[in-house]
Amino acid sequence: MAAERSTADILDAAVHVREAARSAVSGATGVNSVLTTLSEVMDYDHASLARWDPLRRRHTTLAGNYPDDATAYIETRLHHDPVFHVLRCPTRGGLWLRDVPGQLLAASPGFQDVLGPLGIEDGVAQCLFADDGRYVGMLNVSTRRPRRTPDPARSVVTLLTEALAAVVDHHAVPPSGKAAPADARRPGGLSQRELQVLAELTTGRTNKEIAERLYVTPRTVGTHVEHILAKLDLPNRAAAAARAAAWGIEPSR
Repeated sequence: MAAERSTADILDAAVHVREAARSAVSGATGVNSVLTTLSEVMDYDHASLARWDPLRRRHTTLAGNYPDDATAYIETRLHHDPVFHVLRCPTRGGLWLRDVPGQLLAASPGFQDVLGPLGIEDGVAQCLFADDGRYVGMLNVSTRRPRRTPDPARSVVTLLTEALAAVVDHHAVPPSGKAAPADARRPGGLSQRELQVLAELTTGRTNKEIAERLYVTPRTVGTHVEHILAKLDLPNRAAAAARAAAWGIEPSR
């Protein structure tokens, strides 16, 4: 049981998770190995690693053992849940179920319709961010039978987010499943993220509003806008929006 593990055992287990994450990024092992080693850090009944697809605006499960209805919720509805808006703040750690205010749980379809009926009593949801601030996916871990997760394990899960984010980000591929050549994949020489920001400019949204939709900071959006204007040799946002309209680029719904 996780409650019987010493701090040293938990820290050793964290090293195993990092090693599994490096192996998954290199392709030596699958993502499932990461969740298997994570069970050495904390005892759980269900867990999943999911990546965020910014074009389709949904999560895709890379590995996990949640029931089908819970997996479907994580993939297609979780990002609309009131709890998610608390989770996706890049400066906070994971959100443990026992720490969620009762009124927030009452307003959460994910808990009321999915986790509650499964008998989930604790666990953690942790959003994962790349070094450049992009939201790339999330870790979900749930426990059904009563147990206490040791404080060291709670801290270790937060410390592992960089390694987990690298795994999730590495497995992000285009819908075709094949990576396009860098010089041929986007019009105007724009990156995928810059194209997403360009699409948002056609709506007249502010940097803050765009940041909310793309799960990045307003400062990051501002940087992308500067790069877009420089790459396309355009004077302002309105000109960039006109260029996007001419190319038929529209934001995801």
